[in-house]
Amino acid sequence: MPVDVEKIIQFIKQGDQDTVQIHLDDYNTERLAATLIWFIRMRLQPGVLRVCLRTLRIISRDRKALAPLITDYAILTLARLGGENDEEEEHDDGEVWRKEAMKALCNVIYNSLKAQERACILRLLHGLSERLKDGIRSSSPPSGQFYELRLLFLLTALRPELRIELCQERGVSMLTAALEQCLEVCWGETHEVLTDLTAPPVSKEVTQRALEILKTLFNITYSVHRQEVDEEAVDLYRHLAAVLRHCLLVPCEGEDRKEELQGHTVNVLSALPLQCLDVLLSVRLSEGSKESGGVNMDCVHTLLLFMEKRLDRGYKLKEKLAPVLNLLTESSKAHRETRHYLRQQILPPLRDVEMRPEQGNTLRGKLVRLMTHVDTDIKHCAAELLFVLCKENVSRFVKYTGYGNAAGLLAARGLLNSRGPSPQPQYSSDSDSDTEEYRQAKDRINPVTGRVEVEQPDPMEGMTEEEKEAEALRLINMFNKLSRGKVIQPMGVTTDGKLAPLCGQTRHSAVEEEDEEEEEEDSETEQE
Repeated sequence: MPVDVEKIIQFIKQGDQDTVQIHLDDYNTERLAATLIWFIRMRLQPGVLRVCLRTLRIISRDRKALAPLITDYAILTLARLGGENDEEEEHDDGEVWRKEAMKALCNVIYNSLKAQERACILRLLHGLSERLKDGIRSSSPPSGQFYELRLLFLLTALRPELRIELCQERGVSMLTAALEQCLEVCWGETHEVLTDLTAPPVSKEVTQRALEILKTLFNITYSVHRQEVDEEAVDLYRHLAAVLRHCLLVPCEGEDRKEELQGHTVNVLSALPLQCLDVLLSVRLSEGSKESGGVNMDCVHTLLLFMEKRLDRGYKLKEKLAPVLNLLTESSKAHRETRHYLRQQILPPLRDVEMRPEQGNTLRGKLVRLMTHVDTDIKHCAAELLFVLCKENVSRFVKYTGYGNAAGLLAARGLLNSRGPSPQPQYSSDSDSDTEEYRQAKDRINPVTGRVEVEQPDPMEGMTEEEKEAEALRLINMFNKLSRGKVIQPMGVTTDGKLAPLCGQTRHSAVEEEDEEEEEEDSETEQE
């Protein structure tokens, strides 16, 4: 928006110092930005160009000073300087100013809706794709590729139409190839990447590029799992899944960066069609591999460890934990070996029957605690995983979690009532043998809490029959008042096994029935 100089002069005449300062700051910043955009179009020395671009990068952080930077002229100038690769000027200064130009352009796109709209019209996405393809064809990625990848991510994150455009231009294949080049992937048999766990860890710079690629991949594939895909697409996503398996297993510099890489890898895996994830297991066993039924479980074990890390962090659970919970749930439904392995790790045979299911630091305890979480989405994800690991068997589910914790999922599925529909059998009939400790304590386990409760003294011991009756009536009266005041709402189990309020149904409390009997007796006395 152009600066109103006359308005500034008016504020000066009024002596409004604070307003004058604000307007002059904006005026000076905008004038500087506009002048610099014009100046950098000239053929400048690399050092001078670097300083000018650095100044523009700082200005581009201020949303109030973006007016000169969101014009077509400015956007194209920054894009040209960010993508220019003059072999005659291939030195440190040249690399630095190209990065500064891309940083400034990323700031402008992120901070301005108008700049995003102009970027679509100016076809910045197409230019970035061509640059990325050129880099893939070369022996190594060009310097400054990280910021090109960052800009590609921003455009696809902020503009839905650009996600569709990139996907239609074979963006998945292009980004998969870029990820392979970035991590120097070595292929074995079909859809098998050879991961050398003894190799030096992936550097910080390589990890950062991989993260931008993964984030962009998620932007253009996040809804694929809900679509019907043809054979060509299935093969494409299987190829991508094999590379993603490598991302999960490859060592990185720093545990935080490794966890971040795994987190974005999980996001992309959860977006892919389920039938394409079989490549996560179709890898030959090697010395030290985790296995279940002769199938390689290294990838599943890594996902399990990743899930436990996110559980222990305890923050942003919906964003950080839900994707891996859903991925493990769907994989357990699809692959018997995955379910069997996860059940061994999460729901081993019960031995400690004195502790509540939600207590302790075991994986079972951590997941059961989530089943009563305030966030309904994360609560459902945790319960669903445990339910699947119990092969959707209600009695087994209650055995491992306690009826109180299980009630939410059972109510949602209509399984609270024994007359409710039972799940369709879809699991193998592997044994679920009870431990000796569980068999001995089974009859004493409280099904609601899921543990053997300490025997409590009888609260009515020593009371006369009249005192017991008075106490019972007092309690009934209290519940009746809470019900009438709508503090509590009586619930019942419907014929389809779901909880529902008892509204519209005729119900009498013991006190009401007693009152009615007294009224009848009084009426009979009067008649006599």
